[in-house]
Amino acid sequence: MAKSNVRNKPFSCFSDGFLYLGGALLAFLLVWSLWSYTVPHSFEPKGKSATNHAQTQQCVRENPAVNLGYDPPDQTFYDDQELSYSIERPMKNWDAKRKEWLKRHPSFAPGARDRVVVVTGSQSKPCKNPIGDHLLLRFFKNKVDYCRIHGYDIFYNNVLLHPKMSSYWAKLPVVKAAMLAHPEAEWIWWVDSDAMFTDMEYKLPLRRYDYRNHNLVVHGWEKLIYKEKSWTALNAGVFLIRNCQWSMDFMEKWSSMGPMSSEYKKWGPIQRSVFKDKLFPESDDQSGLIYMLYQDKGLMDKIYLEGEYYFEGYWADIVPTYDNITEKYTELEKEDGKLRRRHAEKVSEQYGVFREPHLKEAGNGKGSWRRPFITHFTGCQPCSGDHNQIYHGETCWNGMVKALNFADNQVLRKYGFVHPDLLDSGTVTETPFDYPDDGPW
Repeated sequence: MAKSNVRNKPFSCFSDGFLYLGGALLAFLLVWSLWSYTVPHSFEPKGKSATNHAQTQQCVRENPAVNLGYDPPDQTFYDDQELSYSIERPMKNWDAKRKEWLKRHPSFAPGARDRVVVVTGSQSKPCKNPIGDHLLLRFFKNKVDYCRIHGYDIFYNNVLLHPKMSSYWAKLPVVKAAMLAHPEAEWIWWVDSDAMFTDMEYKLPLRRYDYRNHNLVVHGWEKLIYKEKSWTALNAGVFLIRNCQWSMDFMEKWSSMGPMSSEYKKWGPIQRSVFKDKLFPESDDQSGLIYMLYQDKGLMDKIYLEGEYYFEGYWADIVPTYDNITEKYTELEKEDGKLRRRHAEKVSEQYGVFREPHLKEAGNGKGSWRRPFITHFTGCQPCSGDHNQIYHGETCWNGMVKALNFADNQVLRKYGFVHPDLLDSGTVTETPFDYPDDGPW
């Protein structure tokens, strides 16, 4: 037995050593595996791939994405207990406060000059018109489509932010609140619920408004203000306003003609005494804006009356032109294969640029065969149904359907379909390759 023990001892030591080494090797492999998952490393060889990787990293550093998950603990104007979003409470030193916010949120600074937030809305209760809610939904979808294509944020409001500022005055409290909620945006763009985008490619010419530092853009004509004194000299249902202190002060003065003011009742007669064609007695936002311009022509230094394109256009003039415009654009695409090339929706703006040289002879405004930028159904009242009596109700509703499908076709093309009949919302056909060149269209 003793002999046997002596002979087995070396074997036992060898076995223990083997087990020890095997266990150590297994532990090393386990630790290495875990490390390889948790520690970033690269085995890119030196050369083209490594160079491309370095260039990609450099691009990311030079063009940082907006960081939606970062709000530093540093105090900003939001931490001021006196801050009020109400249209009744003035905002002071807004330019400095907004600048400081952008400084604290550096990822929002690049591109801030061109950042736009679209604001729109409607009433909080269901529409009286049986098809009103459906129409407003489609109007809103149209705005969402446009914003998605161009990378704009959109806010839809359906409550009164001031109990007395209702109807056409309701927009001003919302616009002020949007300015405070979006210090990252240079422009707030109000678009009435009954206005829709009918050129989905066209983009606001913001540099035009920067050239002389204009802060408010509306569709209008100087001659109609100062010579003809007309309350239709501009349309306040669509306006672009810069997110700055001047705008805060201007809206404060503008809203003082509204129902929240103790002097509201005096403004209606004053406006009608100047603008003889004003139809209703009470003060409204559009007449108020024109009146301020009429009284102080110096405001023209800051307010741009856009008349070179359909910043918003009267629907009764525009809707009958859709068929001709469709034919003209179809001809352009048949002649230029670049325009009919299938492409991702995200790069739609580039194709708008491609199309511009073909539109030099199209003109702008009334009589043009260029797609109208915004078609505005003023007087139709899609929600209440109480349309202006100069129109037949069916004319309004059919016009809206045609306009909505005209715009929708420009969106659906990116998804491979179109409405063959602009008055038939429920029917679409798939577009073949090389559409519209291929097939009898």
